[in-house]
Amino acid sequence: MKGSGPDVTEEEIRTIFNRQRAFFSSGKTLDLDFRREALRKLKTALTAAEEEIISALGKDLRKPLLESYSMELGIAVQEIDFALKNLRKWARPQKVKSPLLLFPAKSAVLAEPYGLSLIISPWNYPFQLTFCPLVSAIAAGNCCIVKPSEYAGASEQVIKTVIARAFDSSYIAVVEGDAGTGAFLLEQDFDKIFFTGSPAVGRIVMEKAARNLASVTLELGGKSPCIVDREVNPELTARRILFGKLVNTGQTCIAPDYLIVHREIKESLYAALGKGLRDFFGENPQNSPDLGRIINKRHFDRLKGYLSQGRIILGGGSDEKELYLEPTVIEVADLEAPLMREEIFGPVLPVVPYTGLEEIEGIIARNPNPLALYLFTRNKETARTLTARIPFGGGCVNDTLFQAANQHLPFGGRGGSGSGSYHGRYGFEAFSHKKALVRNRFGFDLSLKYPPYQDRHKYLRKYLIR
Repeated sequence: MKGSGPDVTEEEIRTIFNRQRAFFSSGKTLDLDFRREALRKLKTALTAAEEEIISALGKDLRKPLLESYSMELGIAVQEIDFALKNLRKWARPQKVKSPLLLFPAKSAVLAEPYGLSLIISPWNYPFQLTFCPLVSAIAAGNCCIVKPSEYAGASEQVIKTVIARAFDSSYIAVVEGDAGTGAFLLEQDFDKIFFTGSPAVGRIVMEKAARNLASVTLELGGKSPCIVDREVNPELTARRILFGKLVNTGQTCIAPDYLIVHREIKESLYAALGKGLRDFFGENPQNSPDLGRIINKRHFDRLKGYLSQGRIILGGGSDEKELYLEPTVIEVADLEAPLMREEIFGPVLPVVPYTGLEEIEGIIARNPNPLALYLFTRNKETARTLTARIPFGGGCVNDTLFQAANQHLPFGGRGGSGSGSYHGRYGFEAFSHKKALVRNRFGFDLSLKYPPYQDRHKYLRKYLIR
């Protein structure tokens, strides 16, 4: 079971797991001051590793500096700050009303930690998608084992270093390794599993979790459509689409996966996309410091294979040695092509033209329940109709990606794009069990509830069934 670091044995994993079970049983994580101090330690360790984090992202993905700060380190630190500010409010018992039959009892909902949690994080945003769920797990009072992706090897090592600086492994630990390590971890009796990755692996995670009846949050992906109505500003629409598509070189689970473009605006949009690409990356995008690289050759080959499945409008260049793939816009006629059935996860943007609104739902239904949906239109009725009728995880009207930037909004999918949500309070709730509690008192006691019942059901029926 080998990742980028040293081998991790099954016995070592069992030892970490058992030590965490004992630590959680001690009750230390139930204390809010303990959790707040843990979050502060994590923030200190993260900010102290700033240069290491930036360097690792450069090695793994050649990620631009702005993206490294705004979408990796910055988001993780903001998640910590948001949790510190709101934790006491989130953890406070929530009073709820009680029916008359319970008088004089009071009712409340208590948030309790699940216990031992497992976070399996991906390679595309290795720091954000490791530390944001970890913040939620800590805030909710859990112990945690983190399994980063071995594909982003430099980042994996820094994640391990940061967590080791902040915590003893009996509380929070990192386990390195490949798919075999992940499979062994899933055999352990975790109380909560949080997985970010592909739908195919997500199914395996859910199957494994079912054996132990563990609570599961799945953050998956899928083909997120971007609809472009004829009533738009082509230039601004193109820039916002390109931003959402090409951040992290398209290796973003909520990136616009394909465009559904009204035929009347298609040529204008192509021209605007071409201008936007030149404005962003110059005449030769390969030389731009603001465009990253594909994670590995397997993904590079997969992406390059898509280029023969339609008519290339823009781009199409590549450099295997550098794992560089030029941002490419490709018009598609065959909706059964792999390009239109598989999540792209790269800088290839298929375009499907449409004429009437009735076509849109049919196109999207071929890949249902996308993680994100984007719609560009000036027509408010079109926006209301499509956002109400099409199932999706989250999205934007006249923009892309920013549904994930608001900590007051839940982030998550449905069906093939995921199960459950997180960010901010939603993350705290994802790692908490909501425990119902009724508090009664001595003194007054409603004798009608006790036998012998005699004919009391007549009066009770009138009360319950009106």
